[in-house]
Amino acid sequence: MQTINTPDGGTMVMLALEEYEALVEAADIAEGQRIRQRLASGEEELLPSDMVRRLVAGETPVRVWRKYRGIAAADLARQAHLSRAYISQIETGKRQPGVAALRRIATVLNADLDDLVG
Repeated sequence: MQTINTPDGGTMVMLALEEYEALVEAADIAEGQRIRQRLASGEEELLPSDMVRRLVAGETPVRVWRKYRGIAAADLARQAHLSRAYISQIETGKRQPGVAALRRIATVLNADLDDLVG
């Protein structure tokens, strides 16, 4: 391994390709272990490919997540303390919900707020 001082005051490290590849492999293994731990703890979940296809095709995330969770629109509205009409407008893309409404919906759907932003 060799260190090089750059003109702007930084430091660069040169190392053998084999050492670099070993570092990348170790990082990949560690990331894989973190992902498996988050899946096992329920922090993360794997989504079915059909759900991903629907999201990529432009279907509204609230509708996709609601159907994935098997919750009727009326039940989502009731549990999130929102009107059924409001949920319908969100799901058809006619209205953009506020952050407070999205948080309530996310809680009911057990989804991250980021998952519901199209």
